[in-house]
Amino acid sequence: MRFTKPAWVTHREQGTKSEQNPKPLAIFSVHVHPDGSRIATGGLDAKVRIWSTKPILNESAELSGRPPKSLSTLSMHTGPVLVVRWAFSGRWLASGSDDTIVMIWDLDPGAKGKLWGSDEVNVEGWKPLKRLSGHDSDVTDLAWAPGDRYLASVGLDSRVLIWCGFTLDRLRVLDLHRGFVKGVCWDPVGEFIATASDDRSVKIWRTSDWGLEAEVEKPFEASPGTFFRRLSWSPDGAHITASNATNNQGFVFIAAVIARNSWTSEISLVGHENTVEVSCYNPHIFVRNTSQPVVTSNICSVVALGGDDRSVSVWQTKSARPMIVAKEVFERQILDLSWSQDGFALYAVSSDGTMGVFHFDVEELEGICPLSAQQEYLKKFGYDPPPVRSGFSHQQPPAAITEMKVDVETPTSMNSVSQPTNGVNTLIAKRNKKKRVPLVGTKSAPLQLSKPQPPPSTTSRLNPPSISAGITSYSFDDPIESQIPLDRLVSGSSSHSPTISSWNRNTRHPSDHFLGNEDVDMFDAHSDMSVQISSLNDEETVNTRGKRKISDLIDDGRPVKARTLGGDQGRRERPIVREIVSGSNVNQTFAQSSNSVLLPSPPLLNFLAAKVDGAQDVLECLNKVDEGLHELTFRTGAMQQTQWLDFLPSPAIAITVTKKFCAAAMQDGCINVYTPTGRRVMPTMALGSICAYLCGSCDFLMALTSSGTLHVWNVKKGRAHCAATSISPILGPNAEVISVNVSQSGAPVIHVSSGCAYSYDHELLSWVKLSEKWWAGGSSAWQARSRTGAVNANRGVVANIENTISEQTGPDDGANRERPKWWEAALTLGHLETRLHATKALESSVEYKQALLVYTKRIAEDGFRGKAEELIKELFGPLYWRPGRDDSWTPTLLGFHKRELLREVLNIFAKSKTLTKMALDWQDMLKKAAIDE
Repeated sequence: MRFTKPAWVTHREQGTKSEQNPKPLAIFSVHVHPDGSRIATGGLDAKVRIWSTKPILNESAELSGRPPKSLSTLSMHTGPVLVVRWAFSGRWLASGSDDTIVMIWDLDPGAKGKLWGSDEVNVEGWKPLKRLSGHDSDVTDLAWAPGDRYLASVGLDSRVLIWCGFTLDRLRVLDLHRGFVKGVCWDPVGEFIATASDDRSVKIWRTSDWGLEAEVEKPFEASPGTFFRRLSWSPDGAHITASNATNNQGFVFIAAVIARNSWTSEISLVGHENTVEVSCYNPHIFVRNTSQPVVTSNICSVVALGGDDRSVSVWQTKSARPMIVAKEVFERQILDLSWSQDGFALYAVSSDGTMGVFHFDVEELEGICPLSAQQEYLKKFGYDPPPVRSGFSHQQPPAAITEMKVDVETPTSMNSVSQPTNGVNTLIAKRNKKKRVPLVGTKSAPLQLSKPQPPPSTTSRLNPPSISAGITSYSFDDPIESQIPLDRLVSGSSSHSPTISSWNRNTRHPSDHFLGNEDVDMFDAHSDMSVQISSLNDEETVNTRGKRKISDLIDDGRPVKARTLGGDQGRRERPIVREIVSGSNVNQTFAQSSNSVLLPSPPLLNFLAAKVDGAQDVLECLNKVDEGLHELTFRTGAMQQTQWLDFLPSPAIAITVTKKFCAAAMQDGCINVYTPTGRRVMPTMALGSICAYLCGSCDFLMALTSSGTLHVWNVKKGRAHCAATSISPILGPNAEVISVNVSQSGAPVIHVSSGCAYSYDHELLSWVKLSEKWWAGGSSAWQARSRTGAVNANRGVVANIENTISEQTGPDDGANRERPKWWEAALTLGHLETRLHATKALESSVEYKQALLVYTKRIAEDGFRGKAEELIKELFGPLYWRPGRDDSWTPTLLGFHKRELLREVLNIFAKSKTLTKMALDWQDMLKKAAIDE
């Protein structure tokens, strides 16, 4: 890692330019542009300043003055600028000030030149696009929602304002906080927004109806007052890291890690000697094992913390120790942090008026994934935001693109990892017709998924006294064994910081792949940008070379259209859906005895359609019974282009589609399964009965016939997931099937009218109850009753099952009955134990850990030593277990290491009044076992 503090990045007092050493003013905020070419800072001088990053990271660029260090100074605010945030598109910059105003800035090439009333010169112009008024006091933090759909602002008026990210109109005011609001962040999925306030709480809000989802207070009960409470959401959507939290009645300063869905804080980042002011996650997700896929059990995140103790720490969520601790690199507290989009540079600003940059090497951040992997991973949450209104888009229409710069540096694989695959972005809003500056258009470079090669290191060896590479516990004092060599730890320019030795910034680094050592435009044609920055080149150069018409590029790069089966068909109108009455023309080759029918057959419709979750792909079937033609069609994209079609021998009674396969069940009791390209991936399967329910998830297809036989197949492997079985054991005399589904792990989920949900366990060869309405009558862990009507696919499969049961059965009629003494305790423990088995059956790892910790807390509260010992032994396993020696016990469960789970369980038991000694004894044994391993 390398560290530098450029002395020229500063906000200074007005009228002191002529002084030899002008007094620096506090810098309250910093944010890196999405393409990494520039940063914006806000300070006490009431100005927003935009700086080039190339002179910061490259010494030759700093000495040459190309590009200029200072790009622009924006001076419309009348008070200190407390926060600056770039939009994800890179098109707009938002700033908030204690003048109560949020300002939106847009690029204005005509605004270049000398700054009025000052000797400063703007080499590029930014104009105030819109002035957002609505706060009654200081604006302390801002955050753009994913895709720039919304902009959230918070302030000292205790309110949260939600603005439209396209029209910039105010949409909603959230005013449930009882103190100054000093931090805001968006869920990367787009489902929630979190705010932190001086009322000592973090509130989670739903974006679907802007209602309050949860309120977290425990870690902040003794938190002191700080200038900011800036919090951050992990890129995998699993956690929020909130600043200004405490342990031990306020004597231990921590950052609280809040888990998604449960909204509890069981993990603390401990070590700062004073309050934590800001947290900031690296925008990339990381894999623990680079040879394994990007799945929940194999990913982690990197988060940076800045505190009032003048130190910065960087943590990786897979370890209890920080990766890096930088002590006393500033003279006063850290107020803001920002990662570059490539994930290798961390910018920090302080109230002492300086900015520092931590530049990491590839091997220090091993396992970094491209942003495309994050977007693909977030699809597992199943959240589908409401569609954007017509006319609002961040994609540039082809007609508006008139020219193309070609005199740019081609990105390398490292740059490709950190850039999205979309082309040039722009913003189209409903405004008056004005003259527009031509935008730069380009086709994106293909996304390189290969692992970046580490650059050669020529940094000289140093011995900085104030930065350590790690710790052995939750304090910042002792380095761990596998510490980073000091020759790669810290370096800086003597001109930037008199206390840190110089380093050779000509050393190649991942960021140099797109910054380069050549003089190129800050916004090159391969970066995900919406505007061309021409102010960094000589006017003559820009106007006389490096341009060609967009039509030339389209002619050169137009892909050849692939031929598809039925691709010449145009988009057709959907017919009016109606039921086809059985008659002489209907295929009657399949008949079944009425004595074998357990479930009613679905009606035969003239048109069926099924949509892929999270995409615009649609599988359609048109049953033309009179003509004897039954056409199955798969269409993709916004234009609904036909990818393939097939003609069925019998009318389709049910269809389903996932990203992995398409399936159609026919009236003759047969099922066809296709790949997304239309190839039959499995032979036609004859079930012997009409399919009553057909559903799919990931690689699994499930069919439930009207005779009550359940089939589940693994389409990817081309075989049955479990043996065909009858559902008659779970249907009572008057019970009916309400709904049928299949989980991503292939487990069937069947809801019946008796208020129970079942799944078939192919290892037990038996139907098992996942949940039932019985628990709602006494279990304190039954949370569905407070969330009825708020169906949320992201809440977890087991939580949704309980929510469905609550909706189907309604409120408990016996809730007010007099119950025995141990009624609530018995039902709560029984419910939690059932939930643990259900999460394992459905392979819901996140919900399993949540249920385990809630179960552990309940045992600790009641002091049930027997249950506690059984749970500990189950997770600890054999005392002298070794891999390969004893296969009767497996060390992992749903991707978790059992002994790592046991550490968290023992921490909870250690706080119990009756189980403390037992927990301490087992903690000692766990430490000895870890040493032996």
